[in-house]
Amino acid sequence: MELLIFLGSLFFFLLLNIPIALVMILSAICLMIYSGFWDFMIIPQAIVDGVNNYPLMAIPFFVFAGEIMGKGGLSQRVVLLAQLLIGRVRGGLGYATIVASIIFAGLMGSSVGEAAALCGILFPMMKQAGYNNARAGGIIASGAILGPIIPPSANFILLGATVELSITKLFMIGLVPGLLIGFFLLVMWFFIVRKDGYVDTIRFTREEAIKILKESTPAFMLPVLLLGGIRFGVFTPTEGGAFAAVYAILVTVFYYRELSFRDLLRVSAGSARTTAVVMFIVGAASAVGWFITSAQIPMQMASFFEPLVKTPTLLLIAIMIFLFAAGMVMDLTPNILLFAPVFYPLIKMAGIDPYHFGLLFVLNVGIGVITPPVGTVLFVVCGSCGITMNNLVRKMAPFLLMEVLVLFLLLLFPKLSVLPMKWLT
Repeated sequence: MELLIFLGSLFFFLLLNIPIALVMILSAICLMIYSGFWDFMIIPQAIVDGVNNYPLMAIPFFVFAGEIMGKGGLSQRVVLLAQLLIGRVRGGLGYATIVASIIFAGLMGSSVGEAAALCGILFPMMKQAGYNNARAGGIIASGAILGPIIPPSANFILLGATVELSITKLFMIGLVPGLLIGFFLLVMWFFIVRKDGYVDTIRFTREEAIKILKESTPAFMLPVLLLGGIRFGVFTPTEGGAFAAVYAILVTVFYYRELSFRDLLRVSAGSARTTAVVMFIVGAASAVGWFITSAQIPMQMASFFEPLVKTPTLLLIAIMIFLFAAGMVMDLTPNILLFAPVFYPLIKMAGIDPYHFGLLFVLNVGIGVITPPVGTVLFVVCGSCGITMNNLVRKMAPFLLMEVLVLFLLLLFPKLSVLPMKWLT
């Protein structure tokens, strides 16, 4: 019964369009009332304890670094680098958008920030080149889900802190699957180019190419230095976040000189607001998590899925279907905070690699940001590009199909992710 109270109150308050942090606090209150455990001090105490977690310190650093890079001129240079790398082939702008999405994922770690940046830069160019508006928006939206997968990823940090997994291993397990998704998107674009009849190409002179390489190298080197430092033990993921922030300041303020110290203060204020929202959601999830644990909801979920524990593949498929449905109505952060602690004991019982499950979990709910009715990236792309939701989803469907295909390939063949992670760590 506690499980029904929790899920019923959660989705009821979501339908009322209440902010997600308040939804979780209200769900915690409903569980408290049902259990008869009347102590309202538990909720604020759980909120404070939830954010008092050392690994979570990496989140404000990476948010700050992403904001700086978004405002400091790195976006345009990354796009130019992608165009230089692959823009010569037919349909070059579309290929460049996918490559830029891969590079952006290693810089920003945010699907919404990535979509907003690429909409502002690449959508007008694709529109001018004669691309269908919804198709252009669909490429941008589908590439944006790489942000939570390719490290550094704030969502992997949240997952690691929630179920006590190594954030370094979570970072490394996302790298190869993220590149695999990018490859599948490129393959799909190869066929769409011929179906839609796009013939655009992008060419640069030798002097322009040298200039682009010179200016984009500092931006491209950030994920290389960051992952290299974490891989070889130079710094922890939290220290890597601080390194990324300092590196971004040095590059944008002193090398590119596109951010003044006054601009830096404005960026700091914006990243502080973003961090505050994320941390409030984390704290609220900790409050509802306290009541979920005390009501033994994980045990109820375990008993519900227990018949599948002896067949790990079927168990994963069942969990993925549930998470896909949850991802359609909730964003990544609350999905991770609410359901990872619920399903993690089941995964341990079934003998499934927890890092493999963590990858599937984040990829699945990451796909949710581009699925209606509550896909945050869809709203960003529709608002930025002036596209209706129906047209965007219809033109994005082939790319979404590729991403779901990769999800099930990774589910059925765990070695595609586990073996690269073991080598990288």
